Amino acid sequence: MNLPIYLDNNSTTPVDPRVLDAMLPYFTQKFGNAASHNHSFGWIAEEAVDQARAQVASLIAADPSEIVFTSGATEAVNLAIKGIFESYRSKGNHIITCVTEHKAVLDSCKQIEKIGGRVTYLPVDANGLVDIDALQDAITPETILIAIMYANNETGVIQPVREIGRLAAENNTLFFSDATQAVGKIPVNVTDDGIHLLAMSAHKLYGPKGIGALYVRRRNPRVVTSALIHGGGHERGMRSGTLNVPGIVGVGKAAEICATEMQHEQKRALSLRDRMENNLRNIDNSLVSSADAPRLPHVLNIAFQHVDGQALMMSMKDIAVSSGSACTSASLEPSYVLTAMKLSNELAHSAIRIGIGRFNTEEEIEFATLQITNAVNHLRTLSPAWLMAQDENN
Repeated sequence: MNLPIYLDNNSTTPVDPRVLDAMLPYFTQKFGNAASHNHSFGWIAEEAVDQARAQVASLIAADPSEIVFTSGATEAVNLAIKGIFESYRSKGNHIITCVTEHKAVLDSCKQIEKIGGRVTYLPVDANGLVDIDALQDAITPETILIAIMYANNETGVIQPVREIGRLAAENNTLFFSDATQAVGKIPVNVTDDGIHLLAMSAHKLYGPKGIGALYVRRRNPRVVTSALIHGGGHERGMRSGTLNVPGIVGVGKAAEICATEMQHEQKRALSLRDRMENNLRNIDNSLVSSADAPRLPHVLNIAFQHVDGQALMMSMKDIAVSSGSACTSASLEPSYVLTAMKLSNELAHSAIRIGIGRFNTEEEIEFATLQITNAVNHLRTLSPAWLMAQDENN
C-alpha cells in the first residue's frame, strides 16, 4: 500500500493508463488539426474526434451529433445557461435552479440576473432533494429553463431527474442538468431522463483535465443555444476554437471504459463505501449527509460533532479527503450545500467528503477508516465543547 491514500475522487480523478495510452500518439505522430480537410494529418485527427464523439454519446444514450466539446464542465454549464437565455429570451426570461447547485450554475444564474433575467432558487430538504411540487409551483409561462444537477458533488445525493424531465416536457420548457459527478458513475440516459442539455467533464471520469462536453438535443425538441466563444464556427457554431484532439481522444476513451466497467465498478465502490460508512457511524455523534436519499455509490459526506473538519484533515497526513467542493474549499465559510440542508454551521464545519475511486483498494479503505477514527477521537480529547458535552451526559 502506497501512502498517501487519495480519497478525493469527486474533486478530480487520476488519468486511467489506458486513456493516456490512447492520447499519446495525438501529441506527436498524429498531431494534425481536425479542421484541416486538405491532407491526411487533418483527416486522421478528424476521424479520432468523430470516434470520441460517438464514445461520449454512447455513454449517455445520445446521438454523436449532439455532443459539443468544451474545455470542461464549467464552460459547458456557462454555454448551456447563458446560451439558452440569449436564444430563448424572446419567449421568456425565467430560469429555475436549486440552492445546492455547483457554483458554475449559481454564478451563471447571477450573471443572468444582472442582464435582466429572473431566477428562482429552489430550497432543498434535509437530504438535499428538491421538492417536485415546489418545482411545479415555480414554473410560469415565462420559464425557459430548469437547471437542476443530476447528483451533488458534496453529498452524492441523486435528484429525481426523470420527474423533473417529465415536468419540463409537460410545461414546454427546457431541462438542463449538470451531470458532472454522475456521468460514468451511474447510468445516465438523456432520452429516458427527459434532459435537453447536459454538462460533463473528463477529469471526473479518469480522463484528462481541460476537456468536457455539452449535450444539446437536436430533435423533439431541437434545442438552440447561442455561442459564448466566436471565431471559426467549430462544433456546429456553438464553440469555436481549434479542437483539443488529444483531450478529446482521452474523454472518448474514458467514456468507453466507464460504459464497459460501470456495472462492476458501481458494486465495488458501493461495497467499499458502505464498509467505511458503517464503521464510521460507530463513532459517537457522527452524521452521514443525505443518508436517507439515493446517493452516488462512491460518495460519503460525514460530520463529527465537536470536531473541526479542517483540523481533522490536517491531522491525517496520509489521507487526502476534502471538506466540500474543491471549487470552494479555500473558503472559511461552512459548506453552503450542507447549511442549505439545515445543518448548523458548527456541524457543517465538521464535515468531510470522501470520494472513493477506481483505483482504491480494500486495504486502503480499512487503513483510512482507522486513521479517521483515531483522528476524531484524538481531536475530541482536545475539544472543550466535546468534554463539556460528555460531562453533561454523565
